[in-house]
Amino acid sequence: MNDQPAVISPPLPRRTLLAAALAALVVPLAGCGGSAGEAASVAPSASTTPPASQRSSASPEGPAPEPSARDLPGPDEAVPKDPERLAGALTRTLGRLRDAIDDWRRTGDPAKGEAPEPVVLLSLYEQRVYRYLARNPAVASRTFGKLPKETAARARDNVTAIRDLLSLAHPVSGPIKIKIRPPEPADALLAGFRRAERRFGVEWEVLAAVMLVETKFGRVRSPSYVGAKGPMQFMPGTWKAYGMGGDIDDTGDALLAAANYLHASGAPRDYRRALYAYNHSQAYVDAVLLHARQMKRDIRNYYAYYTWQVYVITTKGERRLSGP
Repeated sequence: MNDQPAVISPPLPRRTLLAAALAALVVPLAGCGGSAGEAASVAPSASTTPPASQRSSASPEGPAPEPSARDLPGPDEAVPKDPERLAGALTRTLGRLRDAIDDWRRTGDPAKGEAPEPVVLLSLYEQRVYRYLARNPAVASRTFGKLPKETAARARDNVTAIRDLLSLAHPVSGPIKIKIRPPEPADALLAGFRRAERRFGVEWEVLAAVMLVETKFGRVRSPSYVGAKGPMQFMPGTWKAYGMGGDIDDTGDALLAAANYLHASGAPRDYRRALYAYNHSQAYVDAVLLHARQMKRDIRNYYAYYTWQVYVITTKGERRLSGP
């Protein structure tokens, strides 16, 4: 576990970090309740931690070959500014990302270890494209018009969610420490989401979207400046009421507690009401539901989100705290 110096943005009514992920943008922005995922600043000396849809890669000739390192976008690969070139780059990236995720699920083991390099790098590039478009609405609008229908819908949802979370961020300066660590394996988390869904009736995709926005799937492990803790960012008093005697820092316990709290607040009958109780911000609610919708459309979007990295907003621009 590495300590990352950063400053968290001012509060939103109830809880969380926003640190880092700006967890959906974290994201990942990371933030529930305190500052939805992206309002933080880091000191120049902050280091980063190494990282822990719809097309099948299968063909009559067999699975598509895994991209070589030379063919993959670098962690800081330039994002085209021209909408036509940007649309082409995003379309190619998403096709390759889907293939890489299919290959990971077919021949790798998402229940153990980290995501493979092709998934990490392609997903990071996708995330960086969306973050750029979220800050440049005119370019985004022109780019959406040049994308295939399905790709455009995915891009709109993600760009809108990131823009919503960025609207809650307030760049600040003056370091505090943010602890970043690799997330638990993707399928281990997925099993936890589904376990919580079976017990409380809250859709696993909604729980996953909350965790994405709050802590980028557990990458952010610092308490928030208001005292929210754990991978789902609970205030101690709320945890006492809904944590069922579990450990606030244990991922499985935290997922069950989040489902318990959302159910008590109106889910699944009224997700908007429940999520607003979780974090008193309509922008937060909208962002969570947009990310959840994408995971419902294609489970590969969950695996892509799983590899999104932690960003913070500083007075000198944004910085990535996790990933390659």
